[in-house]
Amino acid sequence: MAKQNFAVPAAYWKAISESDAMFDDQFFYGVRTTRIFCRPSCRSRVPNKENVRIFKNAYTALAQGFRPCKRCRPDGLNLPADEWIEQIADWIDEHFTEPINLERLADISHGSPYHLQRLFKRLKGCSPLEYIQQLRLEKADRLLAETDDPVAKIGRLCGFPNAPYFITLYKKKNGQTPANYRKSLRGATEYDKPN
Repeated sequence: MAKQNFAVPAAYWKAISESDAMFDDQFFYGVRTTRIFCRPSCRSRVPNKENVRIFKNAYTALAQGFRPCKRCRPDGLNLPADEWIEQIADWIDEHFTEPINLERLADISHGSPYHLQRLFKRLKGCSPLEYIQQLRLEKADRLLAETDDPVAKIGRLCGFPNAPYFITLYKKKNGQTPANYRKSLRGATEYDKPN
């Protein structure tokens, strides 16, 4: 299947990159990677040009699976809080091994860090960063059970910045180190053998 060409007209790109409100009634733009659409005047970070899609109106963007920006509220549309948080959680589910902080989440979801933190905690019962940690620890459990990879490598694969942090957090949350967890799963194994 041929790749579609989504060339952004130069005048539109200039309006997007300069947040030009004079173009707000002429078009909307969506960002393919976040599936969010905005007014040209939106003050969100300027997206990569190759990820931009142009829409004549907000309803076309909605029909193509894009959701309205929380910051600029294109065409007065607003996504309900629970749907917004679910979409953020879905994004986290796919990207939790990457470096993520609250500012990055707020930026990609076009909301404020404070609002995102408060709503996420209210609707999910934990902060976004606690949610990310839980996903990373669950993946670590799977890798410890299913592979013989070193603990430091498993920590990296799960998104932890370094092995000591991974081990400390793992022990705090699970009551034992990753190595001891693996050992308990496998019973008397090569870990018990003298060197």
